[in-house]
Amino acid sequence: MSMVPPPFDPELAAVLEVVAETLPSTFTIDMVPAIRQGIAAARPDPEALDQDGFFEVEDRVVPGPEGAPDISLLIARPAVSAGARSVFYHVHGGGMVLGDNRTGTDMVLGWARELDAVVVSVEYRLAPENPYPAAIEDVYAGLVWTAEHAKEIGGDAERIVIAGASAGGGLTAALALLTRDRKGPQPIGQLLMCPMLDDRNDTVSSHQMAGLGVWDHASNEMGWTALLGDRRGGPNVPAHAAPARAEDLSGLPPAFLDIGSAETFRDETVAYASRIWQAGGVAELHVWPGGFHGYDMMAPQAEVSRATQTARLRWLGRLLGE
Repeated sequence: MSMVPPPFDPELAAVLEVVAETLPSTFTIDMVPAIRQGIAAARPDPEALDQDGFFEVEDRVVPGPEGAPDISLLIARPAVSAGARSVFYHVHGGGMVLGDNRTGTDMVLGWARELDAVVVSVEYRLAPENPYPAAIEDVYAGLVWTAEHAKEIGGDAERIVIAGASAGGGLTAALALLTRDRKGPQPIGQLLMCPMLDDRNDTVSSHQMAGLGVWDHASNEMGWTALLGDRRGGPNVPAHAAPARAEDLSGLPPAFLDIGSAETFRDETVAYASRIWQAGGVAELHVWPGGFHGYDMMAPQAEVSRATQTARLRWLGRLLGE
């Protein structure tokens, strides 16, 4: 088994050198409080997200899971009135330990502006203070509310696409499984960007990228341990926690999965797409050469990042019939 990592794309490698000055390859649990403070300090108000008045943006507090706290949804809908629109239900990233419902929304708002859709971004409880199943139950509760109140927010309950990156991608995959199993709202598609799917953290790519890029093997172990504690990597981890554990991937909405070739989650993402096909499902998979974790957000003008963004938007357009 070769542990020689694939090369980074030259444009991305130059950006990564700069990123590495402030963003380490390895995150440890003791770094989490300071990073959370930084995220909170930079949290934009709704007015900062309206894109010069294109969107009406609000925060809405809605019921959480039974017996759990309420959850906060960021809702953005085009200001010009129209019929019921498609809805992008967004689950933020952050390794299960970081982020809020503003994290990653620039990209999703861009899709919504291009395709005339409503955005709902869910805030979920973070680990380690709130271990599994807190996050996925919050994400599910937010989807149920969104489907039940779609007309109220200008959306169409029959045209919900679920989407997320990194930990949000893993939670999105788990959400597709959970709502299938509970016979809850049925999304028409799932968009999984560099998804965090497998708590076992033992693929070739997870070992190849140890100490390299962004979110390496040790970071991944930290994130999964925060979520699962001593169960991480063991025999009794449920699929709604780590979707790679699912025995049955049939009956899921069409999936779009993308990943960089030079990142920890490469092999688990490729395996997940393959297993969807093996179960008779529909999936589109892109492995972008030389991409590190989150490259498209950190280097949006790089050629491979632009190609990535275009591929996602085209898939969404086809899915929605635009």
